[in-house]
Amino acid sequence: MINMSKHIKTKVLYLLFFLSAGSLAGQKTVVDDQQLWTAVFSQIRLTDKWGIWFDAHLRFKEDFVGDLSQGIIRLGPTYYVNDNVRLTAAYAYVHTFPAPGHANIGLPEPRPWQPVMWLTPGKNIRLAQSIRLEERYRRKTLDDDHLGEGYNFNWRARLNFTVSLPLTKKKFEPGGLQAVINEELMVNFGKNVVYNHFDQNRFFVGLAYPFSKHAQIQAGYMNLYQQLASGNQFRNQHTIRIFYFHNIDLRE
Repeated sequence: MINMSKHIKTKVLYLLFFLSAGSLAGQKTVVDDQQLWTAVFSQIRLTDKWGIWFDAHLRFKEDFVGDLSQGIIRLGPTYYVNDNVRLTAAYAYVHTFPAPGHANIGLPEPRPWQPVMWLTPGKNIRLAQSIRLEERYRRKTLDDDHLGEGYNFNWRARLNFTVSLPLTKKKFEPGGLQAVINEELMVNFGKNVVYNHFDQNRFFVGLAYPFSKHAQIQAGYMNLYQQLASGNQFRNQHTIRIFYFHNIDLRE
């Protein structure tokens, strides 16, 4: 009788578990939006071993050309292991403009950032890969009008892979045109991360056009799929991305 009672209780617990799991799955919501991302990247090579990294971003939300979404400035030294492998330790300041949940205030976020980047050059294909670690200090909020004291902290790792393929006879020379495919996976970790260890995935496809051996513009479509902190809310973002890359070599 006791064994039968335990058996029934076990069945009931399994049933409750599957019902609750189904309920959580049913509560999953995905919100679509559209944004325009613009950015400038600059790498300044000072010596054989040292250089400076700089990038600045301005992002727009609400059907690509609505209000401002985010602004980012990042600056730091780069150490060149060789011409194709480099280490950077940069400091970024991220400002998220007012949105639902903090409707009347912007959110500041200091974000130190350390990538390891390596390039695989070739005549018919080029690869660029990186592993990045970020320390995110997101300011707390009291309500729609007031910032709170202190920051919510978490780590984030980013894995980035880019392949470039020439489409014209000039290949990677100035005046040539290349197809660019980029994939970036981001993962959160730290004691404040509960439901969204997976942060987001970014997939980009577009074109690159080098004006010279030092300057290039890149434009195309990016899909950003992100799991929010609640765990059952997701964002599916359709993004037009326009990036300008400028490299300066002071050794020349």
